[in-house]
Formats: sequence, C-alpha cells, structure tokens
Amino acid sequence: MQQTWRWFGPDDPVTLKNIVQAGASGVVTALHQIATGEVWPVQNILERKAAIEAAGLEWSVVESVPVHNDIKTRSGDYLSHIENYRASIRNLGAAGIPVVCYNFMSVVDWTRTNLRYELPNAAQALRFEMADFVAYDVFLLQRPHADKDYDPQVVQAAKKRLEAMSGEEQTELEDNIIAGLPGSQDSYGRAGIRATMAQFIDLGTEGLRRNLFAFLADIIPVAEEAGVRMCIHPDDPPFSLFGLPRVVSTAADARALLDAVQSPNNGITLCAGSFGARSDNDLIAMVRDFGPRIHFVHLRNIRREADGSFYESGHLEGDNDMVGLVSALFDEEKRRAAEGRSDRIPMRPDHGHALGDEIGRPGVNPGYSFAGRLKGLAELRGVMHAVESLRR
Repeated sequence: MQQTWRWFGPDDPVTLKNIVQAGASGVVTALHQIATGEVWPVQNILERKAAIEAAGLEWSVVESVPVHNDIKTRSGDYLSHIENYRASIRNLGAAGIPVVCYNFMSVVDWTRTNLRYELPNAAQALRFEMADFVAYDVFLLQRPHADKDYDPQVVQAAKKRLEAMSGEEQTELEDNIIAGLPGSQDSYGRAGIRATMAQFIDLGTEGLRRNLFAFLADIIPVAEEAGVRMCIHPDDPPFSLFGLPRVVSTAADARALLDAVQSPNNGITLCAGSFGARSDNDLIAMVRDFGPRIHFVHLRNIRREADGSFYESGHLEGDNDMVGLVSALFDEEKRRAAEGRSDRIPMRPDHGHALGDEIGRPGVNPGYSFAGRLKGLAELRGVMHAVESLRR
C-alpha cells in the first residue's frame, strides 16, 4: 500500500515538509477554496500539484470533490452542478490525479459530540456520545418529532444529560456537531438546519439511494474517459442521525452501489473507522468481497459502546482487527499484481489523538494533529512490515 497523508493546503499547520518527515510518499488533499458546486479550474489543480511535487511527494488522492445538496436531492440547479462536477473530474484526470474520494451523506458530512475527549493517558480523541447527540437533536435543535426516533429511556437520559450541562457546555456541543456541516457554521442557523434536514427526510432512504445511483450514472462514464477512479466514503457514523436517510453504511449498501454501475471506476473508500463503528460490518470480509474496487483506505480504529456511542482509539487498540485488515489488503494488492494491474491501494492514517503541546493549539484541525497521526502511521507501518516479513 502507498502510505499517504491528508493535507489541508498551504494554510495547514502540518506542512509538506512535515509529511516528508513522516515518511509518507503521497498526499491526500483538495481545493478547499473552491465553493461546492463550482468547477475546479485546471490552473488551480496544476498549481497545487506542482507544490506537492516540489516537496518530493505525489498527489495520490483528492479528498474530496464535494457533491452539492442539489445533486443529492435532484432539485434546484442540480443539472448545472452535475455538469460542473463532470468538468472537475475531466480537469483532474487531465492533470494526472488518479483517485477522487467523495461522499453522499445528507446534510452532515461527519458527526462527533466531543472533539477533545480525554483519554486515560491525557491525550485527546474524537467521540460520539449518543446521550449528548440526542440531547442536541431533541432539546436544543428541537427537530420536529425527534423524540419519536429514539427509545424513551434514551430521551430521558438525554434530558438529564442536558440539565447537567452549563450554557457553555451546550454551546460547545452545538459547535462540535455543526463542525460536521459542509462550509462554515455561519452558513446554518438552527432554522436553516431544520429546513435542510426536512428536505432529506421527505426524500427518504430509497429516494436518496435512487439519486446516488443517478449521480453515478451521470459521473462514472466521464471518470472512465478521464482515467479517474471514484470511491465513495461511507456514512460517518454509519447509522441514521437526525432522522436522515443513510445509504452507504453497511456491506449491503456497498454491494448495491457497486452493482448499480458495474465499472472499475466506480469504487469505495474503505474507511475502517466509519464502517467499523457498526459491529455487523466485517471489514476483512468486505476487503475480500469488494477488493478489486477498493480505491482508497482510511485506517482508523474505534471503541464501540452498547448504546451506539464510540470514541477513536489508538490505531492498534480498538475493536477493529487492524492486523487482519492490513493482511487482507496485501492479499488484494497481490491479486492485482497477478492480474496485471499497476494500481496500489493508497492508505492514510485516519485521524489521530491530540498529544503533547498540540493539545489546545490554535489552528490544529480536530483529529488531524501531526504527532497523533505520526504515531498512528508508525504503528501501521510496523504492522505492514511485520505482515510483509512473515510472507517472505
């Protein structure tokens, strides 16, 4: 596997020089300055690629070219947004960028309730706490009929949890959840969030799935022409939030997506943390089943709790069998080589704990500290070397 690193561009406190020092050879990045729905100009792509290559690195994966909500709902200006998306894929292909990761999550791209969950060793991790989330959904956001989506005991626990929070803690909870919304939190007030959610709730799971498949039919032929492998990121977390439909949460969802457009350019991002937040997702079986169309991997580990809560553990310490997963991915790469395929699977250490003097440092993206990801990559690299050595 190619070892890569997510980089948030020139303003990222983790520099390209740092990535070289970490031992990665590939960069995963995006043109974050381009508004969702707009075309990625060739010149901007080439400038970013040149900066990466000047550091001795390769732009291995785009994460992400965001999908506009109009495309997800097939409403408003969705036709023009699809044309813009096609143009961006063509431009990326012309620039030699081989892989594009994207997601089709409704409203929220990812959700955590605590961005600074303190572990026993005083490091900080990302956490999703079910009681806190329900407290926000039912009592702060006051989404209509939200209480009907949860067990009454969970709602009661959430009410008690909210009553124990200070006003400052309630504000922090809302800020943490809003952090997962595309764009800045200034783009959404509570009324705006509720209105956007209502549109997707009315669409429903099958409606959203139908629109995803239509999007694939629109985009994959262009990706084939451009030589770009598309890979969808799973829902994070992989279950319904806010009553919203989820369509990339399970192995069955992944199979349906791959079957809908049977092209090698239509693939998945195997995010071990997202898929692994469900105990019924067998990650190793998913590699065996979907291996030829896994175009990108996020290696992250989690600790699951009975009520659906979870936190992001050390890369080798959680509920996911990271050694078995790495071994299965190596099997897939060996199979590809025997088939004559030259594409390796780019992986990145997904998220990392805040450690040392990076705790509380302004500008550090939650989950994306340098030291925490460096520790994760070192651990994963050790697993990779050990697995390779045992196969010799």
